[in-house]
Amino acid sequence: MNSIVYRITGLMFGFVAFTVLLLIYLADYQMNQLFREYLLIMNRGGMMHHMGQPELTFLASVHKSLIWVGAILILLGLLASYSLGRSIVVPLRKMSNAAEAIEQGNFDQRVPVMSKDEVGRLAVIFNRMANTLESNAKLRKQLLANIAHELRTPIAIIKGHLEGMLDDVIDMNKEEVASIHEETIRLNRLITDLKDLSLAEVGQLSLEKQPTNINQLIRRTIGLMKTTIEEKKMAVELNLNDKLPEIEVDPDRINQVFSNIFLNALRYTPDKGKILVTTKLEKKDGQRYLQIVVSDNGPGIAPDDIPHVFDHFYRGEKSRDRKSGGTGLGLAIVKQLVEFHGGKVLIDSSLNMGTTFLVYLPYVSK
Repeated sequence: MNSIVYRITGLMFGFVAFTVLLLIYLADYQMNQLFREYLLIMNRGGMMHHMGQPELTFLASVHKSLIWVGAILILLGLLASYSLGRSIVVPLRKMSNAAEAIEQGNFDQRVPVMSKDEVGRLAVIFNRMANTLESNAKLRKQLLANIAHELRTPIAIIKGHLEGMLDDVIDMNKEEVASIHEETIRLNRLITDLKDLSLAEVGQLSLEKQPTNINQLIRRTIGLMKTTIEEKKMAVELNLNDKLPEIEVDPDRINQVFSNIFLNALRYTPDKGKILVTTKLEKKDGQRYLQIVVSDNGPGIAPDDIPHVFDHFYRGEKSRDRKSGGTGLGLAIVKQLVEFHGGKVLIDSSLNMGTTFLVYLPYVSK
């Protein structure tokens, strides 16, 4: 009896029944009064007229008709009330059952959208939430698989080298120790990236903001990559606005943002390619930003892959051998660090036309 459908039905039916009974009572009372006044007028006019059997039969017939009309209206009110209650409760009940199934881990639950009112809107939101939960569950599983894969590779290499040394299969020389050291660095970098990414996603990453000259940061970062640039015979063009003001950011984190984007451009742009770096102030959505643009003339990104560029462990190359470079966390970290600074990062790419990353860092004038 606690079901909302019975409460809605009872409330609506009670209201309809009260209204119908009240109307019947008023109609019956009014009819009797008018009929009596009619007879009184007739008597005053010299025409003695008393209520006889025909009049009584007529009144009884009208009373009976009113009762039947009232009963039909009350029945219709009951049916309408029950239908109204079910139209609200049935979709809610389906959402409740689907929510219980989702709670148990069955994320493929969806509910039909049967109307365009508030209940229908709630069903749309519920389905959208279910889609998000299902997608997040798949991403979580994929993330765990990717983490296991990325951790397994360096650990397996280190384990193999150490076992070989213990069994005297591999000589313990400087070259082998350097190889193990390289894998430990790779493993440490992966763990550090995962830690920074997780802290940024939950909003607990600490930032040490200070006035920073973005142009100097960019020039210094590119200078550190000079060897790689020369090896690939890349042409790097800088179009930096020297009148840019300093902005309040964490220089180490923004250096990480630019380094990851620039390294991504270096990695996927063929030898003798070109990278253009631009900085300027721009107003977007009513907010002033310092914009950093990194463009390359590489192979670009397929349209189906663009929405996943900032996903964890995404790579332009689907293979996961060591030659492809990177862990697939670089751009995910870029997105989190930029957003943690209150900015945004966008991407524009077409196959065989190159890729452009646009970083917007909020600028507040003093």
